[in-house]
Amino acid sequence: LPVTGMTCASCVRRVERALTKVPGVESVAVNLATERATIAYYPGAASVTDLRAAVERAGYGIAQEPTDAGDGADHAAEERAREIKNLRLKFGVSLAVGAILMGAMFIPWPFDHARLFPLMFLLATPVQFWAGWQFYRGAWAAGRHGSTNMNTLVAVGTTAAYGYSVLVTFFPAIVARLGLQPAVYYESAVIIIALILLGRYLEARAKGQTSEAIKKLLGLAPKTARVIRDGVEQDLPLEQVVAGDLLRVRPGDKVPVDGVVVEGRSAIDESMLTGESIPVEKTPGVQVIGATINKTGSFTFRATKVGKDTALAQIVTLVEQAQGSKAPIQRLADVISGYFVPAILALSVLTFAAWFAFGPDPRFTLALQTFIAVLIIACPCALGLATPTAIMVGTGKGAEVGILIRGGEALEGAHKVNAIVLDKTGTITRGKPTVTDVVLDDAFGGTRDELLALAAAAEQGSEHPLGEAIVERAREQGLPFAPVESFDSVTGRGISAVVGGRAVLLGNAALLRDWSVPTSELTATADALARAGKTPMYMAVDGQPAGVLAVADTVKPESREAVASLRALGLDVWMLTGDNRATAAAIAEQVGIAPEFVLAEVLPGEKADKIAELQGRGKTVAMVGDGVNDAPALARADLGVAIGTGADVAVEASDITLVGGDLRGVVSGIALSRRTISVIRQNLFWAFAYNVVLIPVAMGVLYPFTGQLLNPVLAAAAMAMSSVSVVTNSLRLRGWTAPKTAREITHP
Repeated sequence: LPVTGMTCASCVRRVERALTKVPGVESVAVNLATERATIAYYPGAASVTDLRAAVERAGYGIAQEPTDAGDGADHAAEERAREIKNLRLKFGVSLAVGAILMGAMFIPWPFDHARLFPLMFLLATPVQFWAGWQFYRGAWAAGRHGSTNMNTLVAVGTTAAYGYSVLVTFFPAIVARLGLQPAVYYESAVIIIALILLGRYLEARAKGQTSEAIKKLLGLAPKTARVIRDGVEQDLPLEQVVAGDLLRVRPGDKVPVDGVVVEGRSAIDESMLTGESIPVEKTPGVQVIGATINKTGSFTFRATKVGKDTALAQIVTLVEQAQGSKAPIQRLADVISGYFVPAILALSVLTFAAWFAFGPDPRFTLALQTFIAVLIIACPCALGLATPTAIMVGTGKGAEVGILIRGGEALEGAHKVNAIVLDKTGTITRGKPTVTDVVLDDAFGGTRDELLALAAAAEQGSEHPLGEAIVERAREQGLPFAPVESFDSVTGRGISAVVGGRAVLLGNAALLRDWSVPTSELTATADALARAGKTPMYMAVDGQPAGVLAVADTVKPESREAVASLRALGLDVWMLTGDNRATAAAIAEQVGIAPEFVLAEVLPGEKADKIAELQGRGKTVAMVGDGVNDAPALARADLGVAIGTGADVAVEASDITLVGGDLRGVVSGIALSRRTISVIRQNLFWAFAYNVVLIPVAMGVLYPFTGQLLNPVLAAAAMAMSSVSVVTNSLRLRGWTAPKTAREITHP
């Protein structure tokens, strides 16, 4: 729900409490930076109407929720633009009036300054009740529900200065009778309002920049699509495209929606999704993603997902949810903010009483000055903005480089990880077997291509992944397939076939021994290939040994670099696989994982147990996987990272999703988490330190040593800048770049 009227952490706390009290509400997270409340509730026990009513009873409003993500972004941008324009006008007028009033007080007039008081009243009053009206409105909304917020502090502080000035202006006799100082503070009230409005103006501008990621993502989608209906091509608005439509994409065009290529081939720039700039080859039957850019050829494709179902729309939704979430590190600030404003009000009253009772003359003037300064300098805004602004920028930055972070909890959890478990198939390796070696026996009188062609022809009738790899390699090389006259699959052994009049055996050594074919000449070669992490397949032709074909799930070229980078981050890197130990050890050696960190021969149902074992050793474990059988382990781990090219259930069970299949994205995700948490800690430190240090200064603790009190105008300036500094510090994350190598991590 989009909540209006929130100005500080106290408001956030009050809205959360109000929503939590609604029966049926499971959890609530209110974000000051996005001005949204995210509620999980049971529909049978509560309704959206109940939730809206709870927010309104707490003294806040609910904005109109747009029906479309794009319209929502535009509407939000228009609202923020209006807010910024309004704040700019108000603080400009207030600052100008304040400058006039201050100048009037310092100019040596040839008459008593008291004669200027009515004129100063006329200038200050519009500012107090026009520019400052939003503070009164916010304070009243909170007050009538028995609460306080930052508006309360500003309204009480400026009203005290303005009200006493009115008393001095129009009732000087009463002031004299009470023995009070006949001084006015119109300029203080006006300049305090001006400076706080300036702070809100700068804050609004900065908060607008924190949501740049959403704007960029929404801007990626094209406005129109070239649709082929009834044989006629026509350009239609994107909203009119439906699943099943046939669309044409020309060179340089953006792919309008998700779909599958039907005809033609091209290379597509998918960097908007994966962060990888190298174009990806697309051929018939291959999936294309909406908003990616067609580089070379022209092709037609069938739309499979449109509107809110496209990958881009789902990414936007996920980023919006992440930006509206909270990190556990925010809890302390939330607890403090619940008591902050009432404590400051009480402290300001005590400060006034102490100065009025025990301070030097003019007692009332000093007491009033410290009272106003304490109210104005306290800043719950900085506490409320410290975490959400950093999360907004951090999750948005992640989305730009193909790292989708589910929320603040995942973002914070990633920086605590000290052990990472990598599933082998599809994560470290490509997840697709390919032919790596074709070794001939002297008894075979042909070439490697002839042997491969015979094997591929025989395997056409097989559905085994190793057989498919052989067929695919032969087709890639354009080899002719002889007719298959007979085919037989031998369970646990391999296949036998007659291809072009020649008897072919292809499988393990036991298959050839069953047919009395000697294998001794091939054994040494097969053993060497197995030690290298490959699966050897013995082949015989016409009853004689012909050679060995090796098939392997090859290591991704970036895997070794990713493992080195993860180790440079100080992580223990483990590999988890169901393969035998020899194959697992060979793959681990290729990517730089030590043998003692290899978990081999692990059944799919045992993966989650292995994660639990590591956690039992005191490790904070991240699991990286892509398959359906990885989902329990991803859910069991402290941090689940799914390769986005994998199964949907793995993505759903994960905390972080890598849109592409590049394992280096894990490095970037953890590095981004550490950087974001560092910024959050800086924000919280300065937000707390600001209040801890400056509130006592406003109370006058330095007066015995310096003889000076903090001017309320300076207090207003400090308060305004504290919120701006927190948001600006978070915006530094926009300049973050993902480390490419282990050296960049150790020598940034």
